[in-house]
Amino acid sequence: MKSAAENTELAMAEKKFSNGTRLNEIRQILQRNHIMRGVSPEKLRIILEQLGPTYIKIGQIMSLHSDILPEEYCRELMKLNSDVPPMDFSEVKQVIEEAYARPVDDVFASIDEHSLGAASIAQVHRAVLKNGDQVIIKVQRKGVHELMSRDISLLHSAVRKLPVVNSIKNVVDLDMVLDEMWNIAQQEMNFLQEADNMEEFAKNNADVKYVGVPALYREYTTSTVLVMEYVEGYNITDIEGLKEAGYDLDEIGMKLVNNYIRQVMRDGFFHADPHPGNLKIRDGKIIWLDMGMMGRLTDLQREIMIRGVRGIANHDIGMVESAVLDLGDFTTSPDRHLLYEDLRDFLEIYGNANLGSIRLGDALLDVMDIMKRNHIRMPHGLTMLARGLSHMQGDLTVIAPRISMAEIAAARVKEDYLHNFDLRQEIEHKAEKLNISLDKGVELPALINDALKEYLRGEGRANLKLQISGPFAQVLYTVTRNLVIGLGVSALFISSSIICMTNMEPKVFGIPLIGFAGYSIAVGISVILSGRYLWRHHKQKDRRDSAPISH
Repeated sequence: MKSAAENTELAMAEKKFSNGTRLNEIRQILQRNHIMRGVSPEKLRIILEQLGPTYIKIGQIMSLHSDILPEEYCRELMKLNSDVPPMDFSEVKQVIEEAYARPVDDVFASIDEHSLGAASIAQVHRAVLKNGDQVIIKVQRKGVHELMSRDISLLHSAVRKLPVVNSIKNVVDLDMVLDEMWNIAQQEMNFLQEADNMEEFAKNNADVKYVGVPALYREYTTSTVLVMEYVEGYNITDIEGLKEAGYDLDEIGMKLVNNYIRQVMRDGFFHADPHPGNLKIRDGKIIWLDMGMMGRLTDLQREIMIRGVRGIANHDIGMVESAVLDLGDFTTSPDRHLLYEDLRDFLEIYGNANLGSIRLGDALLDVMDIMKRNHIRMPHGLTMLARGLSHMQGDLTVIAPRISMAEIAAARVKEDYLHNFDLRQEIEHKAEKLNISLDKGVELPALINDALKEYLRGEGRANLKLQISGPFAQVLYTVTRNLVIGLGVSALFISSSIICMTNMEPKVFGIPLIGFAGYSIAVGISVILSGRYLWRHHKQKDRRDSAPISH
């Protein structure tokens, strides 16, 4: 019988042999693809696909990091194909029997031996339970956890051996990227986590009648086997089938985007992989499939995002800059001047554009490029959102190209702003802004004096750029109207306050009648405008969420 020391030594030898075999396999793949001649985006994708599940996952996660890779590489890596040859059915049965500790026939009446789809981590089969329910079984690939764990260990070793000088290590924390990839992969390999995601998503959307999630069979679900309802229905990009069934494609597109924006803005828990294969239409509902990859945003991140969107809508560079700085992590001290110029150029493109023409996914990618140039790292939740929006834009292009995600997102931001409006907090915030403005206002005469002196010496210069368009004219009209109304209401409040400080007769409730009338009119105007605004958004929300998709 071998001692513990001998067993440990044998295990280390086996591990070393296994690592050596894997390294030799990796070397052959790199040589076959002529890695020394350079790496184009397409070649990188092909190499990662040939290297196997670990590297496919690395590529999929790196496609989210436009703060690390150039955009053309990110776009190519989003095409990574996870489809691989399926396991033999004997291995599928073995995984299921190990998970349940009993024969397959004790649980299922039948299992289709041909898989419906096989990916790098798992594959799915159609089956029938003993009670006759039609289900889908998601079975984890045998040995995939050990394979990915070994590859990650090898990659960490390779990273430590990279030279520091003139290396990508100066720009990117590769160990951090590998740890992030491994954490995500472990979550995807734990089907109990996916089951939790399904239940949380279903709870969040319980009040949305046009959204559905496959029923989960929790009693048959383990860390390596997931059992859920088999969903009949139309693929969301099956244009002909949907039309023949009487569905309105624009309505599907509108409700799909509205629900996705709700997931992001209100729930902070959203589907990070909404490609066409994960979306079906059944009985007037959009059925969301595959909850293995989900994104999360904290309350603070959502609040900052909403502030950034409001800054873009108001063409307020300072507000957008503040949101970007609050969202990101800094690898070095940012160049505030460069960041300001980048955001100014961004707002020139998007600030005056018609909302219907803005591609929200592209806009977020542009923001991520700005953060990359300024050495600001995007939080993981937003990189997942960028991936999700990119897929959503692709879905819309197929089923409802006239639908604008930007317009729906803007409406949601306004609705959530009203829903979370805190009068006391808003008053305190405005009072602080007013105090800052007064402090700066003291310096105004001196600044005007300096400007006039420069002008008289012939040194003053002014750059003026006017760009008038239909959408800009509409925005200008709206801003001017709101400003006039606001000034009028403010004037009523101020003049009424001054009158109330006098002993003018007659009086009502101890204050002059004219002052009381001024207050009443100002309050009445404010209540009417606010009530109309709230009513309009409430009706819009009801129309969006209260009915299934008609067909």
